[in-house]
Amino acid sequence: MRTYSFLTVLLWSCMFHAIQMMPSEKRTNKHSRSERITGLSENDGKTLHRTKRGWMWNQFFLLEEYTGPDTQYVGKLHTDQDKGDGNLKYILTGDGAGSLFIIDENTGDIHAAKKLDREEKSLYVLRAKAIDRKTGRQVEPESEFIIKIHDINDNEPKFTKDMYTASIPEMAGVGTSVIQVTATDADDANYGNSAKVVYSILQGQPYFSVDPETGIIKTALPDMSRENREQYQVVIQAKDMGGQMGGLSGTTTVNITLTDVNDNPPRFPQSTYQFTSPESAPPGTPLGRIKANDPDVGENAEIEYSISNGDGSDMFDIVTDKDTQEGIITVKKHLDFENKMLYTLRVEATNTHPDPRFLQLGPFKDTALVKISVEDIDEPPVFSRPWYLIEVDEDTKEGSIIGQVVAQDPDITKNAIKYSVDRHTDLDRIFNIYSGNGSLFISKPLDREETPWHNITVIATEINNPKQTSQIPVFIRILDINDHAPEFAKYYETFVCENAKAGQLIQTVSAVDKDEPPRGHKFFFELVPEFALHPNFSIVDNKDNTAGIMTRRNGYSRSKMSTYLLPIIIFDNDYPIQSSTGTLTIRVCACDSRGNMQSCNAEALLLPAGLSTGALVAILLCIIILLLVVLFTALKRQRKKEPLIISKDDVRDNIVTYNDEGGGEEDTQAFDIGALRNPEAREESKMRRDVIPETIFQIRRTAPVWENIDVQDFIHRRLKENDSDPAAPPYDSLATYAYEGNDSIANSLSSLESLTTEGNQDYDYLSDWGPRFKKLADMYGGEDSDRD
Repeated sequence: MRTYSFLTVLLWSCMFHAIQMMPSEKRTNKHSRSERITGLSENDGKTLHRTKRGWMWNQFFLLEEYTGPDTQYVGKLHTDQDKGDGNLKYILTGDGAGSLFIIDENTGDIHAAKKLDREEKSLYVLRAKAIDRKTGRQVEPESEFIIKIHDINDNEPKFTKDMYTASIPEMAGVGTSVIQVTATDADDANYGNSAKVVYSILQGQPYFSVDPETGIIKTALPDMSRENREQYQVVIQAKDMGGQMGGLSGTTTVNITLTDVNDNPPRFPQSTYQFTSPESAPPGTPLGRIKANDPDVGENAEIEYSISNGDGSDMFDIVTDKDTQEGIITVKKHLDFENKMLYTLRVEATNTHPDPRFLQLGPFKDTALVKISVEDIDEPPVFSRPWYLIEVDEDTKEGSIIGQVVAQDPDITKNAIKYSVDRHTDLDRIFNIYSGNGSLFISKPLDREETPWHNITVIATEINNPKQTSQIPVFIRILDINDHAPEFAKYYETFVCENAKAGQLIQTVSAVDKDEPPRGHKFFFELVPEFALHPNFSIVDNKDNTAGIMTRRNGYSRSKMSTYLLPIIIFDNDYPIQSSTGTLTIRVCACDSRGNMQSCNAEALLLPAGLSTGALVAILLCIIILLLVVLFTALKRQRKKEPLIISKDDVRDNIVTYNDEGGGEEDTQAFDIGALRNPEAREESKMRRDVIPETIFQIRRTAPVWENIDVQDFIHRRLKENDSDPAAPPYDSLATYAYEGNDSIANSLSSLESLTTEGNQDYDYLSDWGPRFKKLADMYGGEDSDRD
């Protein structure tokens, strides 16, 4: 089978060259040259032949934007197999086939059905076929070719932005770049000058210029001032065809703003300002505002105000309002109309951010004069001090003046002042004040220990204007005097062990004093003079406001003395010296070998250690039974005694009982063992009852015995006295040491011994004993007595 092939499309460079050489003539390119390719087939080894055939057309380019009455002819397809008998059919496929490009299937002529735009699509790729109508087979393989749209100058230059915005500092030099504008042309830049753009300035001269090739806008005038003109509108044109006539053009607008620089100093609109202030204005009170004008803006217009000099620079101050850039004049110290009525200040306004480039224009500051007048007002009284401190002794007499406060009217009128005490600060009315001169005096006694400080408030009031008042604190300190005696710091629980040794410390005592001497407390401790040489205990002053209680002998017995009372005198060291006597109670306790207290009750000695409750109950029962036996025996003996009254007639039924027994005997201490501990009773000189009073011996007086002496010591001392007494009775005689008082003047009133009297007893003396013995006198002393 014979194989045919289409002639491939010529290269683009060849087509462009052919168009330029023959722009209007119809050209036919026919290649009849055949190439014979010889090769050995793997199957049969036959020789293969390939014949190249070519298409035929008239032109390769189309003009865009064609506006003719007929469709624009593109070219013609033709193959060597076409004999002109209509057996072949031409088919066109690819970009725009059937819509933009239409082919005559019989002749192969191709036409453009619509107007084409190169800027929309610059080339189209098409494919062509030649088909046998009868068999439907391709007589030539499908071939591809390109149709390129030829450009015309149908697009004007367009800027990338419709409007540009730019800024440049004022006072910039000539030629300073502002902004670059850019315009593009959709036409083919490679074909002619359709896309060659040139820039020019239509509006904005003579301030700005534009580079025709780059579109860079530059300043054209020197020293442009923002304060004179801030906004500029510049119109730039871009024209193609290299700016030649007939070219298309486009424009854009550039808004240029001059930014501010600090090229203007602040200036006060006036040279002098006037303000007034009442003298009562407190520090910080604003009096007025001043403002220096600066045509600059932003931080270039920021101003700092200050007082450069003047006679009121220490009385007033000025601060800057950051929002309004104003200077606010304020009061710095309290004003006094009576002292000064007019102040003059020189205020300076300075830029805070000067630009070094413009310092040669002059100093960037300005000054103005400010005059401030002080207005007089009625002021309250003023005390001579901010507060008063008064010291007074606590023993100061009532009515004594302790101090004085002074206030006066600061106004020119000098109104009279009266004084008073704020009773809310002196509820007890301890202090008072003379309203005329402000002298403070005491109305009630003072006590430093109760209230060491008094804080009162004194009020000063103008007599002519009571609304004008002032207050002042007065601190009154009460000075201490030594009017309290020292005393024990606490109650001491003191004990001494039965097995204590002599010289052993059993208690350390200290003292307190409500007074506060300036040199501090100093206390001294001593025993009372009567017991300065106590046989049991002693006191040692430690010289540090404490004292130690020491034992003076070995061993103490709870059975003999369970408690000792030790009186101690405490002295202070201030003037006048105060002292007090405190009694220390010392208990005798049983202790272990280490000195730890175990028991301090004397009753515990009566009970053997380790007895149980049952054993104790048994002992008590035995004691009760023994008491009952003794009682029974006594009653039995009583029955055996004879009657006390022996008479022929039994008058027991006539016995009258009297509850009033009279005064009784004067011996009230006969059976009082307390007499053993009564020093006066023990030391009296008494006659020995067991010795015949032939010779009266003078009883020796012994040394005084103190209150807390043991009974055992007393008895031992008496035994020793009797042993050394030559008039003492034999050792087997009984000596009585109790003192039972004096004899009764009535002697014995008992009738038990009446029967032993031989004669009639005379009871007339009963009538002399008073009304208490009247009944007995009537019974025994009358003629109708029982004895008669």
